[in-house]
Amino acid sequence: MTSVPAVSEDLLPSGDSTTAPLLSVRDLSVTFPTDDGDVRAVRNVSFDLNSGDVLGIVGESGSGKSVSSMAIMGLLPNSARIEGSIRYRGQELNGRTYKQMQPFRSKHISMIFQDPMTSLNPVYTVGWQLAETYRAHHDVSKKAAWAKAVEALELVGIPQPDKRAAQYPHEFSGGMRQRVVIAMAIINDPSVIIADEPTTALDVTVQAQILDTMLRLQAETDAAIIMITHDLGVVAGMVNRVQVMYGGTVVESGPVDDVFERPRMPYTVGLLGSVPNPATLGKRLTPIKGTPPSLVNLPTGCSFSPRCPLVADVCHEWEPELEEAGQPNHRTRCHRWEHLANHEQPQRLFLHDEIGTVENPAAFAVANPDESLEVTAVHGTLLDEETK
Repeated sequence: MTSVPAVSEDLLPSGDSTTAPLLSVRDLSVTFPTDDGDVRAVRNVSFDLNSGDVLGIVGESGSGKSVSSMAIMGLLPNSARIEGSIRYRGQELNGRTYKQMQPFRSKHISMIFQDPMTSLNPVYTVGWQLAETYRAHHDVSKKAAWAKAVEALELVGIPQPDKRAAQYPHEFSGGMRQRVVIAMAIINDPSVIIADEPTTALDVTVQAQILDTMLRLQAETDAAIIMITHDLGVVAGMVNRVQVMYGGTVVESGPVDDVFERPRMPYTVGLLGSVPNPATLGKRLTPIKGTPPSLVNLPTGCSFSPRCPLVADVCHEWEPELEEAGQPNHRTRCHRWEHLANHEQPQRLFLHDEIGTVENPAAFAVANPDESLEVTAVHGTLLDEETK
C-alpha cells in the first residue's frame, strides 16, 4: 500500500473543502486474505456525506456494514486490502498508517461502538477515560480535561455528572454506559460520527432515549451521522437517506421515505416484510428464505439471485450496476426493478405456506383473555392446535 505523508492538524481541513462533501467514499472495497480464499467483505461502496446529514446503512449480519465503517476509521488489520477512495474535506485517508490517522480519528471522525462494555477500560474511571480522549487532541491541563469530561457527561443526560465521572464502567447500567460511549465520541466536537449499532442489547425505552440523545446532539452540533443498524424502525425514525447492503455491496439507496414506501430491490422488500408491523397485525410475516452468500464464493451475477423470487436468467449472468430507479436519487442494483415497480403487492412475493396466520389476534386476546389461542391452518395443515 502506498505510504502517505503525515499530516499536521494545523492543515485540516484543506483542499476544496467549501464545495467538496464533508466525507466522500468512492468504490470502497475491502478484502481479507484467508486460507480458504479471499473474503470480499466490502465491494464498490460509494456515498457522500455533508454536514447535518444522517445516513442509515442497513442489512443482515455479514453484509459489510461494520467493515466499511472500520475502513473509514482506519481500524482494520494490516492484512486487509483496502481499495478505493475515502476523502475527508478533500483529504485522502485511504493509505494512511494507524499513526497518520490519529489527527483525524476522534477529532474529526469519531465512532460509537455497539458494545460499550468492551469499548471502555474497566480499570479506569469514566471521567479519566473521557479526559484522556480530550487531552489526546488538546493541549490542556488535567483539571481542564476533567471539567470537559463532566460537561460531556451532562450533555448526554447522565445525572450528577461530577460524581458519576469518578465511577468505573461496571457501576453504570447498560444504557448509561452507552451514553458514556456517546460522550466519548462527541467530546472533541467531530464533524462525522459513525454509530455502529449503538442500541444493540438495550431495551426499547433505553433505545429511544439513546436515539433521542443522538438526534439532539446532532441538531446542536450539525455533525453528520452514519447510523449502522439492522433495525429498520431506527432507520425510519432517524435518518434522511438509507443504503441497503447485501453480499458486501450496496443494493439499494435513496431517501428513506422513497426506499421504504417504494422499494426497487426484492431484498429490500423482504427486509421490510420480515419486520413486525402494527398495520399487518394478524397477517403473515414474510421472511426471506435461504441464507446470505459466502463472501469467499459469491454467486455469479446478482448476489441475491439464489434467494430472489423474481430471479431471471440475466440475474445469474452478471451483476447489475447501481442505477436510477425511476425516482430522483433513488438507485438500485437490480435487473428486475421495473417488474417489481409494477407489482401491486410486492410483499406477496415472499409469502410462504408454512407460516400461519391469526385472525385479528389483538381483538381475540382482549375478548378472550383466559382462553387458548387457535392458529389457523394453512393449505390444510394445522400448524399449532393450541397455545397455552
